[in-house]
Amino acid sequence: MRVAFYAPLKPPTHPHPSGDRRMARLLMKALIHAGHQVTLASGFRAYDRVGDAEVQARVARKGATIAATLVRRWQKKARAERPQAWVTYHLYHKAPDYLGPAVAKALAIPYIVVEPSVAPKRKGGAWAIGYDAALAAIGKADAALCLNAVDPAFVRPALRRGARLERLRPFLDSAPYARAAARRAGRANATPRLLAVGMFRPGDKLESYKLLAQALARIADRPWRLLIVGDGAEKRAVTQAFATLKQRVEYLGEKSARAMPAIYAACDLYVWPAVREAYGMAMLEAQASGLPVVAGRGVGVADVLAPGRTGMLVASDDPAALARETAALLDDPERRRRMGKAAMSNVQKHHDLAGAARLLDRTLRRVAARKRA
Repeated sequence: MRVAFYAPLKPPTHPHPSGDRRMARLLMKALIHAGHQVTLASGFRAYDRVGDAEVQARVARKGATIAATLVRRWQKKARAERPQAWVTYHLYHKAPDYLGPAVAKALAIPYIVVEPSVAPKRKGGAWAIGYDAALAAIGKADAALCLNAVDPAFVRPALRRGARLERLRPFLDSAPYARAAARRAGRANATPRLLAVGMFRPGDKLESYKLLAQALARIADRPWRLLIVGDGAEKRAVTQAFATLKQRVEYLGEKSARAMPAIYAACDLYVWPAVREAYGMAMLEAQASGLPVVAGRGVGVADVLAPGRTGMLVASDDPAALARETAALLDDPERRRRMGKAAMSNVQKHHDLAGAARLLDRTLRRVAARKRA
């Protein structure tokens, strides 16, 4: 099936790495893995970070223009060259979808949304235009696939009658991480290496780094070394947060996706407060590499972590609890090993690309058949 793909928050071609960009790329890869032909429909970013009505109105106008251009372009083509389905990833009040519903309607093709989000408290607020637009788009979807356990309760009422609602577990291609872990098997670090991955951005990321620094300062009496992968505008603030631990912290900077499996494999434990984190791709990557995880609950972190089996969950704003659970695993290498093995197995069984490809393929084919009928 020919699939048009779109990500209004951050396109897969965006230059700055993030979990959102990573998942957009993985969704395209999963669709291709399932045998579909995938085209990036547009790189248009329909994002308003601050809640500015003028920005939202301008985005809406530009989105309508782009949608009309896409419709005209595809209507000029033979049916065999047009998309047969449209998939939009991650639309919500800050990044609504102005393209997919219009194009899908004009071409009479299925419209599928992945990770839609509805926040009722935003209704009538600073993002009112974006909220209404996101709600309208979700209401036109033939199927919605939610990536965490929180969203379905809010998305379901917004769907039209007969639309499918599915749970798609966050996923990745686990093979490169497993290969890197296998190369390191049997080799232990004399001093345990902790790992944290996240860009140095204001807001939740910076808050997570500050809480992590507070937690690790509480267990400075134990042997460990922290590796940090990331960079960005808040680099000074991040380094200041770890100032008292500077001899034990190594900044690796921004790394490519290709370089990450070896970095995970070289470490022993992943630690991250995950402040308001949707689920955390890095926590999936760590587990795929055989690392147990100590993390804050975030919003949907429990969807990718099995507490007590593949890692430990604590309140995101509790550095004392993060320190306590990290110390417990530092003190028990055998428990770390068992959790790491369970973590890798959990990802391969429940969060691998092949399983996601099967669910996406099944959903696409079902809604397409229903559309034809």
